[in-house]
Amino acid sequence: MIKSRICEILGIKYPIFQGGMAWIADGKLAAAVSEGGGLGIIAAGNAPASYVREQIRIAKSLTSKPVGVNIMLMSPYADEVARAVVEEGTEVVTTGAGNPSKYVKAWKDADIKIIPVVASVSMAKLMTRLGVTALIAEGGESGGHVGELTTMVLVPQVCDATDLPVIAAGGIADGRGVAAAFMLGAEGVQLGTRFLSAYECTIHPNYKEKILKATDLCTMVTGKRLGHPVRSLRTKFARDYSKAEYSAMPDEELEQLAVGALRLAVVEGDLERGCFLAGQIAAMVKKEQSAAEIVKEIMEDAEPILKGASKWVE
Repeated sequence: MIKSRICEILGIKYPIFQGGMAWIADGKLAAAVSEGGGLGIIAAGNAPASYVREQIRIAKSLTSKPVGVNIMLMSPYADEVARAVVEEGTEVVTTGAGNPSKYVKAWKDADIKIIPVVASVSMAKLMTRLGVTALIAEGGESGGHVGELTTMVLVPQVCDATDLPVIAAGGIADGRGVAAAFMLGAEGVQLGTRFLSAYECTIHPNYKEKILKATDLCTMVTGKRLGHPVRSLRTKFARDYSKAEYSAMPDEELEQLAVGALRLAVVEGDLERGCFLAGQIAAMVKKEQSAAEIVKEIMEDAEPILKGASKWVE
């Protein structure tokens, strides 16, 4: 069985995280992943602390194993959510879309394991100096907010820049991706898009169907003009937004075009106005399974690949 430092640090069976996907990763999905041996993560997204508290309590009612919370630092509710995770006794916090420096001391004082998402070596070095627990090096292949570097390029550079455990994210869907990540120096992986097909994932059936029918060229990145690029499926919304992005439309109007679009996809399955976030590996998601089955299958497939790596060496 594949084990790494992150398993010992967090008390989990497998070094596999479920990504904190806004409007998607709720307490039910996070608990199912944690019960399956990985680390389930509740997404705070742009939700207020009351929602996050509710989801934490749901997860705790379904599992006694560690569950994390992902805090999107761009959220207007970031401060109150940062306090809520302390008050609710959250074991692990991951962060994205910003710099969590101002919260680190309070979380460390509460004995919370802090694992920021980093998209550059400079951010990895800063987080290491602050004494966080581990780092998630997320490449631009991932769904949602993305950076410039690919996973293949980013992970080894982050591993070289820190002595902390590094979790690879972006473009990983199966055991081959896990094995590749470990060869790059990672000690764990984070998956988002693969868990969209989990039975416990309560996205609209239209969303799930689009993932299961996705092709290799099914995603695109929008939002670069506003400084926060996002990867999603190549839908009518994404194409229309891309056209607007390269028009003379004022930034304020462009920003408004995306307001509520993710909810329209996740909750209503709106094929015209919804923004269906997904990573480039969407085409590799072929079937629905339980979250536990996904975790087990991926890790079991990775083990013989890692064991067989010596065949390339004479």
